[in-house]
Amino acid sequence: MKTKKVLQLTALILLITAAISSCSAPKAVKEDTLKDALLGKFFIGAAVNVSQMAGNDSLAVELVKKNFNSIVAENCMKMENIHPVKGEFFFDEADAFVEFGEKNNMKIIGHTLIWHSQAAKWAFVDDEGKDVSREELIERMRNHIHTIVGRYKGRVHGWDVVNEAILDNGEWRQSKWYTIIGPEFIQLAFEFAHEADPNAELYYNDYNEWIPAKRDGIYNMVKDLIDKGVKVDGIGLQGHLALDSPSIELYEEAIVKYASLGVQTMVTELDITVLPWPSQQVTADISFSAELSTEYNPFVNGLPDSVSVELTNRFASFFELFLKHQDKIDRVTLWGVHDGQSWKNNWPIRGRKDYPLLFDRQYQPKPAVQRIIELAKQ
Repeated sequence: MKTKKVLQLTALILLITAAISSCSAPKAVKEDTLKDALLGKFFIGAAVNVSQMAGNDSLAVELVKKNFNSIVAENCMKMENIHPVKGEFFFDEADAFVEFGEKNNMKIIGHTLIWHSQAAKWAFVDDEGKDVSREELIERMRNHIHTIVGRYKGRVHGWDVVNEAILDNGEWRQSKWYTIIGPEFIQLAFEFAHEADPNAELYYNDYNEWIPAKRDGIYNMVKDLIDKGVKVDGIGLQGHLALDSPSIELYEEAIVKYASLGVQTMVTELDITVLPWPSQQVTADISFSAELSTEYNPFVNGLPDSVSVELTNRFASFFELFLKHQDKIDRVTLWGVHDGQSWKNNWPIRGRKDYPLLFDRQYQPKPAVQRIIELAKQ
């Protein structure tokens, strides 16, 4: 009997000890993520590439799933990739992209249907290498858009229908789409996309969208489309920024002016270069290039603390602006997942080392991530 009481007392002591230990042990705290902090304000997205969708960069994929609730196709839906030969479409990579977005409950953005760059070589010429007729190019455009948008009808939530049709001076870019069809090519592209999926959101997308002359040119072009009854749901501000340009004030003016049309605005390709620019020409035109030199590649051994702080403050300033105008902004998308895969490492100079995104080459969040989360909580 005495042994039984001892055992009961021992058991009681163990239970009490366990309870005390349980109460005093620190509870696991859920880590804040970008998508959680920005939920209800705007979507936060990233451009993903073919290698990531193929499972060759699993750490980047985990970053995307953890921090972003929207994705855009970096290259796999561009014409030269998805429609490389007349009458032949290559859907494997785009299918994988869409399936990934669906599996992870993300807003899926297709990029881009009509663009002067990265178009297929066959698109504008006949069998003799001469420019095709206006009628033929319109039919090729219709087939291209109907086939792609129709394949993903109800699955891709929004499309960059036309990309970069306005120059920095506000005038039309003299692309083959423009010179063969005329300015009506934009209206036709939007109409074809709407026919293929009436419920999909349709966007116009451009860079240097904050330069006053270009801003006004984009505004006037989209206003004309809307006045004609064309469905345009949003204007994409690419957001390829530098540490010293543009000013917050100019960018705010662009957001407010575009939103006054009654459309969504979205920052579609956000990155902030820390490297010196090798020209007086400020552009995001991928045809621009320059020669590699030490002068334009100063941070090969890492980013100095002073520049890192400057980058953090720059990201924070822009996200503060985006949060201020969250009623006008549907989505903010980073153009890439981590610094190691950014296009800025090879443009406009191949082989540079840039640091333009929110996650570093070791897949770790930069200080700017926590600053953004804190801003979103205010």
